[in-house]
Amino acid sequence: MARALFAQAWAEMEVGDWIGARREAEEAARFAEETGSAVWTAAATIVKAQLAGMQGRLEQAETYATEAERLVLSTGASFLLAMLQLGRGITAIGAGRHLEAFEHLRRLFAPADPAFNSGLQFFALADFVDAAVYSDHSADARRFIDEVERISAPDPVPWVATMLCYGKALIATNEEAEQYFLKGLGPAAKNWPFLRGRLLLGYGAWLRRQRRSADARAPLRQARDAFDALGAAPWSDRAREELRASGEASLRRTAQVWESLTPQELHIAQLAAQGHSNKIIGARLYLSHRTVGYHLQRVFSKIGITSRSGLSSVLATAGSTAQ
Repeated sequence: MARALFAQAWAEMEVGDWIGARREAEEAARFAEETGSAVWTAAATIVKAQLAGMQGRLEQAETYATEAERLVLSTGASFLLAMLQLGRGITAIGAGRHLEAFEHLRRLFAPADPAFNSGLQFFALADFVDAAVYSDHSADARRFIDEVERISAPDPVPWVATMLCYGKALIATNEEAEQYFLKGLGPAAKNWPFLRGRLLLGYGAWLRRQRRSADARAPLRQARDAFDALGAAPWSDRAREELRASGEASLRRTAQVWESLTPQELHIAQLAAQGHSNKIIGARLYLSHRTVGYHLQRVFSKIGITSRSGLSSVLATAGSTAQ
């Protein structure tokens, strides 16, 4: 169960359902701890670290990463160490620390490094190129793009093709960059909202640098809205900065009331809003009905309601962020 929930959390994180990913990662970690599985506790904690990092919760991301690293070192699982470097890399990119990100991510490509993992290198494509380009290591980015193109030829799967377009756009000359941004923003990109948001942000920023500020605003607005939906605060802030530089003001994102809930509290609240009793919720989540009742009281207190009847309206925007 812990392994399946971890896999679901990772998949949801990739396709933009970060609410679901946090929920599944929390539950995976709980089951793994109860069954004494350090490997799946570490794996779930790494997902929690990466989600926190992408949302700009840097202290929490590092707390999770440190906890996961301790578990990873005890298991000796190299794929977990590679996953951890991925999470730390994307967190550093969000914080604007591209050289630090490059140092984390390059470990996946060094055969002598314990974090070397040829399979997970594909997951690192967009992040590695991003970190390399903005830390004056563009040559490394070009080499990796060439290698991925060779391996995935003649027809890379849409996910890899979209990342390749992103990477090529970042290293391209001004005459070629636009075609790669536009190709990357084709229909397939909608399957990966975070990657699509980064393409939109990169394209808008490129347009602004080309003194095409009026053209830049539409992709920058779309990027801002995509990142707002995900709760990817560092990237939302960057999109707003670019919008302001293009001559358009942009209000800060308004936090939703339900965002103060923990993943478990949100899950319980959603099930209660669907009309399920404490006993049924407990059976679904492997909790006692008394524990469910305790969590619901905390939910009511946090979001300022007194009964279940108020849950539906408060939770209306807590659907899949991929939408």
